[in-house]
Amino acid sequence: MCWSVAAWSAAEAQAPKLPTIGVVSLDRTTCVDRVRRGLADLGYVEGQTHLVALRWGKLEEIPSLSAELVRMKVDLIVSASGPVAPIVKDATTSIPIVMASSFYPVESGVIKSLAHPGGNVTGMTHFTPELMAKRVQLAKELMPGVTRITLLRLTGPLQDLVVKDISAAGRRLGIEVQPFEVREIVDFPAAFDAAVKGGAQLVMTTQGPFFYEHRAHVAQLALKHRLPSMSGEPTAAEAGMLLFYGPDVLEGCQRAAKYVDRVLKGAKPADLPVEQPTKIDLVINRKTAKALGRRVPQPLLLRADKVIQ
Repeated sequence: MCWSVAAWSAAEAQAPKLPTIGVVSLDRTTCVDRVRRGLADLGYVEGQTHLVALRWGKLEEIPSLSAELVRMKVDLIVSASGPVAPIVKDATTSIPIVMASSFYPVESGVIKSLAHPGGNVTGMTHFTPELMAKRVQLAKELMPGVTRITLLRLTGPLQDLVVKDISAAGRRLGIEVQPFEVREIVDFPAAFDAAVKGGAQLVMTTQGPFFYEHRAHVAQLALKHRLPSMSGEPTAAEAGMLLFYGPDVLEGCQRAAKYVDRVLKGAKPADLPVEQPTKIDLVINRKTAKALGRRVPQPLLLRADKVIQ
């Protein structure tokens, strides 16, 4: 059959426009992959039921990447890294935003409250002031005599909030928290040297894809410097760090697909309560503890969801 140009144009005009989901992230995989998996579980087929416009880069690039998606007039934007949500929100007040991974959304002004987000943002939140305080408490249970902790942090206002809450929790328990900012992997040796010189007895990290990517490197340096290490990044203990305490962020990313589905079907973000993790896991690497010559208190071992022998 031979189609004229006019006939082709008419056929294209009748074809339904696929919704475009913009995704903003600090990396190309991890959370992004889990969102895609969640959509597939709900029956979505990329290229047939929807299109994806993925934009990723360093934190300082996120504003321009978000603005690019807004200019494209995507139907929805997924914020797939914790620090990204406030930046994406600054880019648009009209396009719906689903947080696949976020922390401190209320404190940073992204939403009004968890129960009533208001505005154009909803989704998942993983990290709260209470969670940060609990990590310091666990450090105290792990090492009752601990008085100084070095906190490896990234840059940015959300990281400032994390440092503030961890430091406040430390003061309540008589622990001095010494923040050290890292930006690249080459910054880690200096951070550990400063930790040792500062008399730190434990090293803790804040949150972010950067610490997830380099969790094994942090574990190796901590072991080399004979320092117990703690993180809230998934599989940190499996990578060799002494203790992990936190939610399964990647599982939360997959669950965020349900928000995408509901918004694409007409639900308003303002009416969808933001969901918190239903389970917080404690994982202890007993092998690392033995390598450090440290004994993990039995009550802590009994409470652990997983102990790596």
